[in-house]
Amino acid sequence: MKQLINILILSLIPVCAFSQTTAGNDFFSNIGKMYVTVGVILILFIGMIGFLVYLERKVAKLEQDLDLEDA
Repeated sequence: MKQLINILILSLIPVCAFSQTTAGNDFFSNIGKMYVTVGVILILFIGMIGFLVYLERKVAKLEQDLDLEDA
């Protein structure tokens, strides 16, 4: 879990570094779609992380069950 938090924090550093706009002439910013795009990407990223955590727990449980059967 601690690694997951570290990965999330480290993945947000480039977003913060490049979030400044120069002249405001960006197409997505002008039509208000930038926030929608970032939101969709964020939802997909959180969904993938959640799915990986779910799979990791399931695999750990299966490994534990196999270890109990071997003993």
